[in-house]
Amino acid sequence: MAEQRKSWLRRRVETALVKGLTRAYSTVRVDPARFLLQLRAAYRVPISGYHGVFSLEIGELDTVADSIIRSGMKLAAVEGAGLGLGGLMTIVPDLGILSAITMRTIQKLSLLYGFEFNTDDEIAELWIAAASAAGVDISRELLEKEVVNKFVPRVIQRIAAKASAEVVEKWAGRVIPLTSAVIGAGLNYWFVRAWGERARAHFRQRHLLLRQRAQQAELAAHNQPTLPTTTS
Repeated sequence: MAEQRKSWLRRRVETALVKGLTRAYSTVRVDPARFLLQLRAAYRVPISGYHGVFSLEIGELDTVADSIIRSGMKLAAVEGAGLGLGGLMTIVPDLGILSAITMRTIQKLSLLYGFEFNTDDEIAELWIAAASAAGVDISRELLEKEVVNKFVPRVIQRIAAKASAEVVEKWAGRVIPLTSAVIGAGLNYWFVRAWGERARAHFRQRHLLLRQRAQQAELAAHNQPTLPTTTS
């Protein structure tokens, strides 16, 4: 009976995650210009554009990333406590809001490490990061063979399938009345923390790789032999 309930709950969670992430893809988007102002005013990041983050110490970016993740965790915890009072009946709206909070956190981390999402390729990269945050490895071949409007829904489905199993194991306690508010807050807090940390690792690695390539290109240009000038 317990296994049947988990199986039913997992299907419900997977469906809710697909709907929540699809809605997040369509409507939830951090405004890069407004977030740049927030970075400069609230976090004291001295940049005029996102290209400027590549000239900052990586530790400075990591400190801001920690703050961004913590903010998402706190917001998710408050939301989880409120909707958690309804127990299992509120799991669908809860996951919809949680998906939005998580995706906004991932988008902020992407911008912080210097990666905007204006083009189809950049949007696809953002969802590759979301998949990485969920523990799903997306092959580059899949991206190359699909346009973004077909690629993203396929990624969402894989994220939901992977995440639903993990979520159900931790959220099974939400079927218990009264205590579900506390459980909901804690689990939402954990969800954003886990995904935020994985997404941060993804963007940080890409950021350091681009720094390394830029340094190598600069070194190669500096060591380029100059051709002797000829006089007539």
